[in-house]
This record gives sequence, structure tokens and C-alpha cells, in this order.
Amino acid sequence: MSDRTPSFPPVLAAGCVLWRRPSSGGLEICLVHRPKYDDWSHPKGKLKRGEGALAGALREVAEETGYAAEPGAELPTLRYPVAGRPKEVRYWAAEALHGHFTPGSEVDAIVWLAPDAARERLTRPRDRELLDTALVRAFERH
Repeated sequence: MSDRTPSFPPVLAAGCVLWRRPSSGGLEICLVHRPKYDDWSHPKGKLKRGEGALAGALREVAEETGYAAEPGAELPTLRYPVAGRPKEVRYWAAEALHGHFTPGSEVDAIVWLAPDAARERLTRPRDRELLDTALVRAFERH
């Protein structure tokens, strides 16, 4: 018998820090509200079997927000435990191209906020840090 804790493969997921530039100028970040967790986060979700991370990230953005997106800079991969299993989420900055949000059971609301307001609204510190990194990596030349 082994004393070692069983090692599980990570749950693989992907998502985006979704952004747009409104006609009024500036920059807006899209956050999603998940009623199951009553939290505000970036759109993300589990990968389907055999699905690439970027394809999964763009699929999740479309499913959760209703927007098609153009991927940009890859962002840090976040790793954290969920229900005793490791989770690994790859992220990209992505520009919203077009779309329309329809509330559903998984995501019941989205908001478009200026970066400082988005940072305040995000529930988890790791999502705030991801936003800060996205602002540097995706917009440092703009």
C-alpha cells in the first residue's frame, strides 16, 4: 500500500480577457456573471476532448458572451485546485468583434467596464492579476 496522495491529471480549460474599444473611446473589458458561483470573472471553460486551447477559449467566449473574438497576446496560464483536483486555464487577450449577449443558466449577465472598474468587479485576485497582465501585454504598444 502506498502513502502517496493520488495524483490526478489537471482539468484543462481556456478563456480570454475580452476587450473592445467603444465609439466613445477608451477601453472596455467584458466580465461574465456565473449564478452557480455568484461571481464575476473572465469568460472561460473546460476544453472538449481533443480540442485545442485557443479554439476552446474562443468557443467559450462565444458561448458565454455571444461575441466572436480575435485572439491576441497569450497570457499566463493560471493553475489552482478545484474540488481537490488541479485545474489549468490558458488565457489570451481577445478583441470582441461582433455579437449579442443572451442570458443563460451558465452565464446570466455580462458587463463591459473600464479596466479600473473591471478590476474592482472581479471576484478573485487571480483574475485581477490576469487583467493587469493583459493590459500590459496586449496594449503596451497602443
